Amino acid sequence: MSKGSWYVIQVTTGSERRFCSLIELLSPPGAVEECFSPRYATQIKKAGEWIDVQKPLLPGYVIVVSDRLDLVIRTLREIPEFTRLLKMGESFVPLAAEERARIEALSNNHTRCIDMSMGVIEHGRVVVQSGPLCGREAMIVSVNRHKNVAFVEFEICGRMVKTKVGLGIVNR
Repeated sequence: MSKGSWYVIQVTTGSERRFCSLIELLSPPGAVEECFSPRYATQIKKAGEWIDVQKPLLPGYVIVVSDRLDLVIRTLREIPEFTRLLKMGESFVPLAAEERARIEALSNNHTRCIDMSMGVIEHGRVVVQSGPLCGREAMIVSVNRHKNVAFVEFEICGRMVKTKVGLGIVNR
């Protein structure tokens, strides 16, 4: 469990892991406790075979855990590529406790990945039987059974965000 505040940084989509490495590399010692791009696990069909993959939960964003926002800002200035620390109004603010708790509750704290959930559709409703979405069906906005994903909506930095998480529907 990390102790520092969680700040969201916008980066180039598809380069989240590279930016995490860059931020950790360029930060002074003790400035960044952790930098990660939350991910979700799902399965895709390739050449007729189902394979396990991980995809970004928040494409184009990384989370920096730090108690030294001044040093994080200085580190971001050293990166020659696009980075933007998200703010509410005119000030940089960390994720609210409930926003952070939601991500921590869904994801594995060691890998920062939301494991794939499994469920069924009963009478037109999704019932999640196992995985992090179990008991959290209210978060699900829609399901794409063919791509093994559920679209979920939650608040981050005062904004409603719609994103995907892995959900396998075993039968109807």
